[in-house]
Amino acid sequence: MENSIQMFDVIVIGAGIMGSCTAYQTSKHNQKTLLLEQFDFLHHRGSSHGESRTIRATYPEDYYPKMVLKSETLWREAEEEVGYKVYFKTSQFDCGPSDHKALKAVISSCEKNSIPFRVVDHHTVVQEFHQLIQLPENSIGVVTEYGGVIKPTKAVSMFQTLAIKNGAFLKDNMEVVEINKDSLRGGVLVSVKSGEEFWGKKCVVTVGPWMKKLVENVSGVVLPIQPLETTVMYWKIKQGYESKFTIDNGFPTFASYGEPYIYGTPSLEYPGLIKIPMHGGRPCEPTERIWAPTVTLDPLRKWIHEVFGGLVDSTRPVMTQSCMYSLTPDEDYVIDFLGGEFGEDVVIAGGFSGNGFKMGPIVGKILADLVMDGETKDVELMHFRIERFEKNPKGNLKNFDDQVRRKRKVKR
Repeated sequence: MENSIQMFDVIVIGAGIMGSCTAYQTSKHNQKTLLLEQFDFLHHRGSSHGESRTIRATYPEDYYPKMVLKSETLWREAEEEVGYKVYFKTSQFDCGPSDHKALKAVISSCEKNSIPFRVVDHHTVVQEFHQLIQLPENSIGVVTEYGGVIKPTKAVSMFQTLAIKNGAFLKDNMEVVEINKDSLRGGVLVSVKSGEEFWGKKCVVTVGPWMKKLVENVSGVVLPIQPLETTVMYWKIKQGYESKFTIDNGFPTFASYGEPYIYGTPSLEYPGLIKIPMHGGRPCEPTERIWAPTVTLDPLRKWIHEVFGGLVDSTRPVMTQSCMYSLTPDEDYVIDFLGGEFGEDVVIAGGFSGNGFKMGPIVGKILADLVMDGETKDVELMHFRIERFEKNPKGNLKNFDDQVRRKRKVKR
């Protein structure tokens, strides 16, 4: 076996942001690490590609802000190691009806997690953002300093580069077809489509929208993770105002609670364009994508016109890009040992529900802790365990069900 099968301390399956961060962390701690990717590295078929992702600490759930703050520190440390930037800081602006439960939960979460914030109404928001943003009379906004834009493809490449620097082995075009418990010597055997096999003391599975299918095939465990195809949209800024909507001018990353849930980033990757999509999409397997928008744009057009006062052309998006979500019923993550015959030899991480990219560095550290030490001290994993769905098919109970129900409605 030792002559025919390559042997590793940790095998990480899936080289998106979560897998790449995990390989970086395990290799950093002198674990002989193998990172496997079924397609080319930095491909566009999953959830870790493109030009921008938001980083924010404003969540209705109390348990995410601390993760974001830990992740932000790790983003900065990785940038220092590699010598270039992938994270561009600005403020974060959340808005919506003043009585919206999820937005009120955001404010409560900020208070509990000591996140400084300011609440603005339809009068004061005009001064806050130099007349670029308007709100209806019954709406409020929440401004925090923990916002920013991450360049995703560049970020994944950064962690892969650092993993290689630490001695990790990276192999792409390696589609994993089997993960088996090695009954003779412990650990696991990972088999790829080409026929090659790799042995690892531990294994981490972070395969995004392929998670449900792979985990069921290798273990019989059915995870309640639904892949979705979503569409990122870019809209043209009115001529003469292009520089006003940039990070350099202090324009924030933003999110609007309500029907539909809308989010966006300042003009950065494409000068003169601003990213404004809806959080939602079409349920489908990653092999069944149509690579085109599938939702009605009328609510989004109306929102853009009202909030940006005609300074952004709301006629139609000038550019669209397809991406995948992996959605759980409660939109919380799955981070846990696979269990069963694998015990604690296989750790899985998925179901990041369209908001996990910013968490990549802290999730990678958590997964590295789990395979190296059997536990993590950084984050309480109670909310992310698989067993929560055994107790309740809907997962974690939320006290802001208006937002959870709304998201599901958009995605049907």
